[in-house]
Amino acid sequence: MIDRYTRPAMGHIWTEENKYRIWLEVEAATSDTLAEFGIVPPEAARAIRECGSIDIARIQQIEAEVRHDVIAFTAAVAEKIGPESRWLHYGLTSNDVVDTAQALQLKAASAILREDILRLLEALKRRAIEFQHTPTVGRTHGIHAEPTTFGLKLLNWYAEMQRNLKRFDMAAEDMRVGKISGAVGTFGHLKPEHEARICERLGLAPAPVATQVIQRDRHAFYIGALALVTATLDKIAVEIRHLQRTELREAEEYFSEKQKGSSAMPHKRNPITSEQISGLARVVRANQQAALENVALWHERDISHSSVERVILPDSTILADYLLEKTTALIDKLVVHPQRMLRNLELTGGLIFSGQLLLELAEAGMSREDAYRLVQSHAMRAWQQDLNFREEVSNDPEITKLLTPEKLAHAFDLNRQLTNVDTIFARVLDGRD
Repeated sequence: MIDRYTRPAMGHIWTEENKYRIWLEVEAATSDTLAEFGIVPPEAARAIRECGSIDIARIQQIEAEVRHDVIAFTAAVAEKIGPESRWLHYGLTSNDVVDTAQALQLKAASAILREDILRLLEALKRRAIEFQHTPTVGRTHGIHAEPTTFGLKLLNWYAEMQRNLKRFDMAAEDMRVGKISGAVGTFGHLKPEHEARICERLGLAPAPVATQVIQRDRHAFYIGALALVTATLDKIAVEIRHLQRTELREAEEYFSEKQKGSSAMPHKRNPITSEQISGLARVVRANQQAALENVALWHERDISHSSVERVILPDSTILADYLLEKTTALIDKLVVHPQRMLRNLELTGGLIFSGQLLLELAEAGMSREDAYRLVQSHAMRAWQQDLNFREEVSNDPEITKLLTPEKLAHAFDLNRQLTNVDTIFARVLDGRD
């Protein structure tokens, strides 16, 4: 893994300086390759690689006049190279450089994001195993349903992030393409074999077919993969926010000794990290819509996608990086209260075992319809009058004539409900590490 403290910062990938540096690398790789094919003089290729350098102030000065960033870039670099600069940008159109360089930026961003995902997976797996057999109540529609374990919640997130990793890897690989095929993708000035060699030099695959640009379905798929990743992070954060509610207090964000939750209420311990995750995940999801809008361009290309990508590509990768790190820290330090979980599980006096009681009565000979009617009547009365459901059904002669005390106890056996937890864990974890 890349060390989290020494790896390059995600934001650096999208700086102007780094963008121009990568543009220059594409230009130099092109010149080196064309020199190999005998098209560009070797001394010119050498001058472009050795003398070409970036002067952002000069690029900006020229761009203010010509209003074209690539022309400003090539003009500024040409000043550094000297007479051999006539071979700079030879046979290329602007987007041969821009799109290919952008693929390299996304390749670098993807390496960081992949490490982020792996760290989160590691944290989720570790804590899922830690709480594998910690019982808690499962909730559907926000209402108590049947018992589960806290480990299974974490395991579900782990399995979902595994799927996200596969989708992300596919999208990252789909973006690992360059194009050096000219103004409308026809290789009017260079040849496919030139493109293949240039891309190989840069660690990219050539796009099999392009117009003036790499087709934007790739970019939409990539942003979509990030939107799904951050949607899962939002899902995790929403669950933790619910579990931290005062009425539940089953799990909560780590709260440091000197931390404060409210300027007015000293007792407050707010799930601020989870709320930040939920809020910023919305931005990435919104960016997916913009990426989808970029797919349809006029004919062989217009520039309506370009300004959008200057926002959504840096923003989405930077936000995904930030949110993955935030979520990993959240899971790592999550404070879990097993006793509170057990207390909440028992809060309704056994209502959560109504489904098993229904099955027991059916198995003992009662029709399912009668069993459902009988169990529901006790459940509703217990709910409305705050009674103990287990005590109520234990005193019903219709039930006790069919179920012995041992059978009745078996219907309310928590361990019985959770007997397959290990099998589920094995199904998810075995062979996937």
